[in-house]
Amino acid sequence: MGRFHYDSLTKVDLEDRLLAHLQFVIGNKLRRGESFFFTWKEDPSLGDGRRTVWMHPQCLMSFHYFGSRTPPLNREWLEALALVANSPQGLYIVPEPPLGGLDSGAGHEAFDG
Repeated sequence: MGRFHYDSLTKVDLEDRLLAHLQFVIGNKLRRGESFFFTWKEDPSLGDGRRTVWMHPQCLMSFHYFGSRTPPLNREWLEALALVANSPQGLYIVPEPPLGGLDSGAGHEAFDG
């Protein structure tokens, strides 16, 4: 279980595999200078609501992984996350598609969704 930190107060625990996919999509958008909303559901212990943050190239964030290995990336999941990130609603977590399109980590640069 990894953790995404935004500013010094906001954090959310996410599976390492999901976190790696989010880091890739967020990194691509911010590298291009694109700002967007990122929304996730809060843990039930925090009220079971949702939280939205404004992602922009100057925001402070970090991705902390529990595991030491980089999970393989699923190209179809990257594409689905990039599609919603480019919508007016912004980025939110969508289910992972079947692993038929698994990109076994062969170059993160290859996908610029």
